Amino acid sequence: MLALLVVLVALVPLSATATPQPFHSSIRPLSTHMQAQLEGRFWHSGCPVELSQLRVLRVLHVGFDGRTHTGELVVNQDVARPLVPVFRQLYALGFPMRHMRFADAYGPASAHPKDGDISGSFECREAVPSPCTGGTGTGTWSNRAYGHAIDLNPVENPYVGCGMSHDPAGRKYLDRSRLRRGMVTPAVVRAFGSIGWGWGGAWSGSTKDYMHFSVNGH
Repeated sequence: MLALLVVLVALVPLSATATPQPFHSSIRPLSTHMQAQLEGRFWHSGCPVELSQLRVLRVLHVGFDGRTHTGELVVNQDVARPLVPVFRQLYALGFPMRHMRFADAYGPASAHPKDGDISGSFECREAVPSPCTGGTGTGTWSNRAYGHAIDLNPVENPYVGCGMSHDPAGRKYLDRSRLRRGMVTPAVVRAFGSIGWGWGGAWSGSTKDYMHFSVNGH
């Protein structure tokens, strides 16, 4: 029996635990290794922020497996601390997030989760145009390029316009009246609203970005 227990314990990922833990967080500058992983694909010279302005925000969150995980988001230093109480609220709500580790978003492409359901933050890129208009860029920086935005569960909370989504996997979540796990709820919107952040699902018109929260709501 003891040997069986040892085996079962060994099978539990170190990043996840079944027993609820008190919420905790940390804020750290990017390590040299992290900066190297961002350079080229996710940050380059000419981006609106320097790597030195970014921070790694580590928070506890609930996964889709019901376990407690440690998530990592790269955000601007000026929003890192205000975001801590937001994620404390999400943890208390039991709002699940599927993939939120640094490696999930910024590691080798071959190691990215195949379902693409990565809750992400910093990425130096243009804002994505509406599916109504098509194209790959808008000519203006995304809030994510400043480290001023977070996208939660993009599969369950797709970016849509004119009844269309860029991601086929998110199409079954276009009906927002049928609430399912991982979909943004009014309580999640209130958590971000408590620090003045806006939600892309509240945009006027036919284009909505249900995953998206940012400092200015855009």
